[in-house]
Amino acid sequence: MKTAFITGANVGQANLLVKALSQRGWRVFAGVLPGAPTDLKTEGNVTVVDQDVSSTESVQASAKVVTDALGGQGLDLLMNVAGVANVAVGVLEGVDLAQAERLFHINTFGQLRVIQAFLPLLRKNAPGSRIANYSSGAIIASPVGAGIYNMTKHAIHGMTLTLRNELAPFGIQVTSIIPGGVLTGMSANSHENTKKTWAQQPAEMQKIYEPLRNVMCQVLPDMLEKTGSSPEQALEGTLKILEKSKWKPMEYLGKDVKPMGVLRRLLSDSQLETMMRSSFKIPAYRG
Repeated sequence: MKTAFITGANVGQANLLVKALSQRGWRVFAGVLPGAPTDLKTEGNVTVVDQDVSSTESVQASAKVVTDALGGQGLDLLMNVAGVANVAVGVLEGVDLAQAERLFHINTFGQLRVIQAFLPLLRKNAPGSRIANYSSGAIIASPVGAGIYNMTKHAIHGMTLTLRNELAPFGIQVTSIIPGGVLTGMSANSHENTKKTWAQQPAEMQKIYEPLRNVMCQVLPDMLEKTGSSPEQALEGTLKILEKSKWKPMEYLGKDVKPMGVLRRLLSDSQLETMMRSSFKIPAYRG
């Protein structure tokens, strides 16, 4: 029986992955934020494990739970899915730095904490064990108002590229999964949420960046609703990635982000930026 640990499994894509892999015969350990609502229970092939990725102590405790449960066996798969997108939002000039640090502690250092704690279990099942770190299509699109989130996801991809080199001698594969927009709880009510984001910015920032109001509050949520993948489509795409015998440094997930991956290879950085600005209707300077 193959074994997996999936972070952030109380809801969303990680929750669906736990269910899908367990149905396929995997023994799945589901990392769930303590106290967070979830429909997962410890039963059958699923073991629910309390884990707050922003806490080193919590992550280390979760690794001990899994280690004890495996009784000397190792892990075949680690999926670093846990993350948030609704912290430190708004234009970079006005972002609260304390909130920016909080987002890094969850999104980026959270994945690093999990990797450090669980790598001994993955080495036990090497060669052949794997790590999938969730980055984001934001590292290609660079949407305005999501700069800190974008920074955390660039950092995750950078970490992944280094891990690929460091773990290659052990036969452990690592990839960045690059999801596009997925119509889950994190992206629900996108128009309403982006309006709240705009309103939460300092009044001075709202005045200065008024030319971007329509981009943030209308264009971006319109695009998400039009081109985003359903949870079922995203799950199917993830399972196909897991079935690959050899992972690329970046594995694209979603009908909106896959074309961006192709364009990223075909266009220069400047050409891609120009195309993105046009798609997002970012106003050009009129001197």
